[in-house]
Amino acid sequence: MNGTTCGDVRTVRTSGNQLSAISGDLRVLVERAKAGRREAVEALYLEHFDQVYSYLAVTVGNRQDAEDLTIQTFVRMIESIDRFEWQSTPFVAWLFRIARNLAIDHFRASKRWEPSEQVPEPRGSLAPSAEEQALSRVDRRGVLEAIGSLPRTQQQVLTLKFLFSFSNAEAAAILDKTEGAVKALQHRALAALQQRELVLAA
Repeated sequence: MNGTTCGDVRTVRTSGNQLSAISGDLRVLVERAKAGRREAVEALYLEHFDQVYSYLAVTVGNRQDAEDLTIQTFVRMIESIDRFEWQSTPFVAWLFRIARNLAIDHFRASKRWEPSEQVPEPRGSLAPSAEEQALSRVDRRGVLEAIGSLPRTQQQVLTLKFLFSFSNAEAAAILDKTEGAVKALQHRALAALQQRELVLAA
């Protein structure tokens, strides 16, 4: 499987009609893919392509780069899926971590990457009602613009939590941070958006 090329992966997207006999259970698909079953790799690709592409499009802000990085993500998935372990992280979080690391490499190559923000562990948890209240005040059409005004680490947290509905644990796995750090970054980001709303309303 390590010899798979970007071209091979790109052709997989057109073979969805052949996958009706494949189980929809993610764990079964992953185990079959680890065993080298091509149809399982195809199913994983079809199932997650749009989500990974959307995440990368938001992250890198360029359609062509996002498409290239999405292909690279699935090539990397194929190359390393035999080392994936369920106990360490959910599969989707593992896949998004691959995408994020490729985006970091992309930004570093173009000298646009910002250092990660060092965040202390919060003393208490952020109440869900506070999250919902803050996010509900941001019109969905303006979400990307609002998130884009934040520091990159805060952008990443809100993108994963708000746009892709990942839990704190999943976002932490993707970003290689603790859940406490994710909560702190989210708290800072929501506070910044609330402040922005107040400024615009003034």
